[in-house]
Amino acid sequence: MADSVKAQQTVIKKYANRRLYHTGTSTYVTLEDLSTMVQNGEDFVVYDARTSDDITRSVLTQIIFEQENKAGADNLLPVAFLRQLIRFYGDSMRTMVPSFLEFSMANFAKDQDGLREKFSTGFSGAGFGSSALQTAIEQQVRANMGFFGDAMKMFTGFTPPGVPNANTNAGQPSP
Repeated sequence: MADSVKAQQTVIKKYANRRLYHTGTSTYVTLEDLSTMVQNGEDFVVYDARTSDDITRSVLTQIIFEQENKAGADNLLPVAFLRQLIRFYGDSMRTMVPSFLEFSMANFAKDQDGLREKFSTGFSGAGFGSSALQTAIEQQVRANMGFFGDAMKMFTGFTPPGVPNANTNAGQPSP
């Protein structure tokens, strides 16, 4: 299965002169082009042309950096979030962060149509300071944490912070 996914991915080569080459169309592309490909759901992998190393992660990070620094653009990554993310480097919980973020983003993406509908119908004219909007966001975050907590309970001996441990009352008689 992994081979079939790789076969469907577009291959981009990054050369020493920092140019990006789309092997499918035999054209040079920009970070903006790659951003559009991501937004259109087109998967790609980026290889260093000299070493053949997979550098997709660093190129995607560079796209995010460029998007965050566009003049007049709304930022997706608050400074407090970035600081918290940096603090996880070297932390014992570091291994949990990627799966948590992936899980949260997948659920957010899955629920985005419903959220858009709620925002357009239920919060017409309401800004981000509105209590109704804040309540909807808090409910979504709680639901995501619940889903993630349930997923983590599959691992014996591990319960994420804020989720009641099923083993807490183990061995004690029930009331």
